[in-house]
Amino acid sequence: MENQNLFNCEKINQISFEEILQNCGLNPAKKTKNEIWYLNPFFTEKTASFKVNILQNTYYLFSDSTKGSVVDFLMRYLNTNIEGVINYTNKKSNFSSFQKQKNNGFSKNFISEIEIISVKKIENPALLNYIKSRKIFEQKHLINEINYQIKDKKYFGICFKNNSGGFEVRNKYAKICLGKKDFTTIKNGSKKLRLFEGFIDYYSFINLQKSHSFLDFDYIILNSVTMVRNVLSGLKNYDKIELYFDNDHAGNRCSEIILHAEPRAKDYRFLYTDFKDLNEFLMYKKTSKSIK
Repeated sequence: MENQNLFNCEKINQISFEEILQNCGLNPAKKTKNEIWYLNPFFTEKTASFKVNILQNTYYLFSDSTKGSVVDFLMRYLNTNIEGVINYTNKKSNFSSFQKQKNNGFSKNFISEIEIISVKKIENPALLNYIKSRKIFEQKHLINEINYQIKDKKYFGICFKNNSGGFEVRNKYAKICLGKKDFTTIKNGSKKLRLFEGFIDYYSFINLQKSHSFLDFDYIILNSVTMVRNVLSGLKNYDKIELYFDNDHAGNRCSEIILHAEPRAKDYRFLYTDFKDLNEFLMYKKTSKSIK
């Protein structure tokens, strides 16, 4: 009997194209009622030529007159076959279509009814155990917890504030954003910059660094790969840029976008090439060694 939780080609083609492209770190250049336009995801171009038909959930690329479904796009974008696309999609856990929810009944319908009760230094025993499990307990002095309510239900998690006043929230079961999605900038008055996808990786880096030299850099935490193009304009202010993104297709795309835009940027993923991200690297290391 077929496992209903697994993706096949039919199910993959039903995933919103917009969501697929968002997971690849691609932001729309223009959106109408029935169409969404993007810059060419396969080659560098200045004019949006990749059109998504929202109703048909298909794409057409004007620059080379190709078209296709979600599966067709992923085969080309990932440079793989159908089996590779199915494996890639089944490893993902953040496609809203067909995904098994793990957020204690939390749904987007409740967003407008959120009440933030408190934001304070982390003290909840469950959250302290959570950051211990992620090997960032030593950074607890930097970490806040948030308590919030949706209708009559109360929730909590560790939180990380973004530039628009929203909060990235994490706990053992949930990974959500309260408020407007945005990236986070941490300024230390430096001409050097480090970039991360998520704040867990940022804290992991500080743990691995084991020194105060991390204050010699400014930091940008994307909080979502969809924010990558939003940070480009600010990169010109830096003489040195270090990239610490995930070792996956979205991380590859983020790195490509920034490396193309800023020749001063350098990809530092060679430091943890055998791991998905910095946190996985940290968790693997029983005894942390400093990143030089």
